[in-house]
Amino acid sequence: MKKLFTNLTFWVLTAITLGVLLGHYYPSVALQPILEKPIKFNLWISEFEIKTTFSEFLSSLFISIVKLFINPIIFVTITLGIISMGDLKKVGKVGAKALLYFEVVTTIALIVGVLVANIIRPGDGVMTEAIQGGDISKYTKSAVAFSWWKFFWDNVTLQVLVVAIVSGIVISGRSIRHKVVEFLTPVSKTIFWGLHKVMLLAPIGAFGGMAFTISKYGIKTLLPLAKLMLTVYVTMALFVFVVLYFVLRYYQVSIFKFLRYIREELLIVLGTSSSEAGLPSLMEKLERMGCSKSVVGLVVPAGYSFNLDGTTIYLSMAVIFLAQVFNVHLDLGQILTIIGILMITSKGAAGVTGSGFIVLASTLSAIKVIPVEGLALLLGVDRFMSEARAITNFIGNGVATIWIANNEKEFNRHKMGYAFGHVERFEDIKTDNLD
Repeated sequence: MKKLFTNLTFWVLTAITLGVLLGHYYPSVALQPILEKPIKFNLWISEFEIKTTFSEFLSSLFISIVKLFINPIIFVTITLGIISMGDLKKVGKVGAKALLYFEVVTTIALIVGVLVANIIRPGDGVMTEAIQGGDISKYTKSAVAFSWWKFFWDNVTLQVLVVAIVSGIVISGRSIRHKVVEFLTPVSKTIFWGLHKVMLLAPIGAFGGMAFTISKYGIKTLLPLAKLMLTVYVTMALFVFVVLYFVLRYYQVSIFKFLRYIREELLIVLGTSSSEAGLPSLMEKLERMGCSKSVVGLVVPAGYSFNLDGTTIYLSMAVIFLAQVFNVHLDLGQILTIIGILMITSKGAAGVTGSGFIVLASTLSAIKVIPVEGLALLLGVDRFMSEARAITNFIGNGVATIWIANNEKEFNRHKMGYAFGHVERFEDIKTDNLD
């Protein structure tokens, strides 16, 4: 029993349960304003937005604190990784291989989403009268043409990734490389030590995120679009347990053991609906299970921008769903066009505020056969589906890192065996140093 109470997974799961109960039975408490207006400010290493209501305040505060660690960890990890790797050709090879992997897997995700949506047809029978209830103007106004420059400019993580790569390349060829390693190594350990302390607040963030979702939208909002939600969740599960299963099986890695290993992070992502909340911890756990620091540092940050498997599936299914709602018949050419457009626009989903709807609005505007106003149908249930998107994105980036580390022979299977066999040790909230 004592071991249970020192397990962070137990507390996160308890917090999620309490959040659901508070949101359902006492929604006025969860939505009680505690600030007059949201607090917003930007640092280059992070962007803060603290929300006003009680439940959102807790969730957004936790996510903002975690985001403080993401870019410093990315910078230190990548810089150290490139310097220690030494071979710059290998750095370019890993980066190119990662981008190719991302494109192949996200294209498979797109095709899976389109196929399942056409087989189950969740949009048949949905009443379009519900469209009158949503305001989509802020999304349609932002639905501008995709721009790689805007994508880069809005994505601080990608900027840090580029700066870190350039820094690593420049330093690796200089005589000061050993001094830089001596300086950055303790810095890295200090950052991760701080992260361990912050993760103790994860139950509070998960409680707030779940309480807000249930209190604002309510269980009843799920019923009219329950078929769409069920279809999305089933598709995400198929993608994880079929596509990603075989991706890992290629190198004899068990998807089930990996999910058990990162279960704590999955619960945090579930509670907060944000893959950012678990990103730094995922990077650390991937290193501890045998992936080299350099591969983790390159693949995870790049995947956060380019390997959004869950978001890709959702976008493809949402387009097909709205076509079915409005009885718009899409021929094979139009479906292939949608897949082609989403292959580009979905890559910008991590770099734009309100990304899901903006990218979706951009896609609908581009194909010009499905009314953009249909987005209002999705407003009520989008928050409930964001958990599935975030979790699938999160798992997909972990799988990509493991696959590429194995492919590059930068993977230690002895470490993997130890990590998978001692999951509880990595979840003990009293453990500060596992090295």
